[in-house]
Amino acid sequence: MSVADDKWYFNPGTGDVAQGKTGSWDTRMGPYDTREEAARALEIAQARTAAADAAEASEDDWGEPASWEK
Repeated sequence: MSVADDKWYFNPGTGDVAQGKTGSWDTRMGPYDTREEAARALEIAQARTAAADAAEASEDDWGEPASWEK
């Protein structure tokens, strides 16, 4: 059994949690270390997306516009 087989995956189409790479890559989210973590995959993805959006928004604030744009 490989390390990847020890990990847990979530299938967003069915809501199933499985250990090991079952199904194709486009029907699974993961890998996660625990079954509980995999069951929260959508919640984790939503939090990561919100954090990435906030980081991107903060990078968009360049301060004062250039003098020729005022």
